[in-house]
Amino acid sequence: MTRRSTPPRITQRRIAELAGVSQATVSLVVNGKADAVSRIPAATRERVRQVLQDLEYVADPAARRLAGVGNRLIGVFTYEPAFPSASRDFYAALLTGIESEAELLGCDLLMFTSAPVEDGRRSLFHPSTRLRLADGCLLLGLEMDGQELERLVDSGFPFVAIGRRDAAGVPFVAADYVAGVATLVERCWQLGHRRFAMLHRDSSGESVKDRLTGFTEGLRRQDPSAAAVAWRSADEGDDLTDAWAELRASGATVLVAESPVHALAIHRLAVQDGVRVPEDLSIVTLADPSHSAEGDPDLTRLSPPRTRLGSESLSLLGRILDPEVEVGPDELRLTLPCDIVPGSTLSEPADHHLETT
Repeated sequence: MTRRSTPPRITQRRIAELAGVSQATVSLVVNGKADAVSRIPAATRERVRQVLQDLEYVADPAARRLAGVGNRLIGVFTYEPAFPSASRDFYAALLTGIESEAELLGCDLLMFTSAPVEDGRRSLFHPSTRLRLADGCLLLGLEMDGQELERLVDSGFPFVAIGRRDAAGVPFVAADYVAGVATLVERCWQLGHRRFAMLHRDSSGESVKDRLTGFTEGLRRQDPSAAAVAWRSADEGDDLTDAWAELRASGATVLVAESPVHALAIHRLAVQDGVRVPEDLSIVTLADPSHSAEGDPDLTRLSPPRTRLGSESLSLLGRILDPEVEVGPDELRLTLPCDIVPGSTLSEPADHHLETT
């Protein structure tokens, strides 16, 4: 059996040879610049167009972007899978904000999912990732590879990370977790809490570090000698039975749980053991729950502006891509304030109430 040969790829160099012109002339015609920015004779332009038509040439979208003609395609790259239920509270609001801003900018979104998830994460520079099909890209994820980010900065490819990043030169839009968590700790302190517990994610991501910094700084602002009486990390889905036992033994009157999933799990264990929330134990969390089930409490919580994070990130990327806009260094890193939702799981501790009556 005779193997059918693959027809040779039609390149602009080949078009130039057939039309008897330079490759630069072909590029100007393909990108619609022959009339506006050059003095290419009409006959020459027509000859090039005829060759393009005869060979059914289709411009490579990446080449068009590099030639200065945007495809109005914005990539979205997530280091972790975006759609499993465990990721809903993190990604859903971000994607809502990104989508609304994309509509305003008149661009389409391209979700980069070809890189396989290995050990729970994707790599920006996996051979199957096709970032350069897009004009620029938004990066999402709790943890990002700092070396990959710096490599992307060095490449000159336009991008914005959602969330603060330590890597040098990375443009980002982030929530101000340090100030927000410190304010929430102050509110607990003002209610009379002096014995705090912290349950945080087992992660080295910058947002996790910022929440921990806000917690410790918030305590120090109230009393330089203050320290949490219990401190523990956990992953999503972990059994928190041991953590609950440690929390009860610590005598803490308020738990600051980074994850709403953990906060709700501790609340259920408290109810099972006859511990009243918030009278015996207050529980606050540092994010909005993705959904609520019947019987779930209205958690007192820090509310990051995730929808705005998404829209502001794409807005920043749009300005970076706009050749008419000059974005200053101080505009490449934007921090947004968080709100505090009062909820029903924070009150003054019972012993404080007795002391003041």
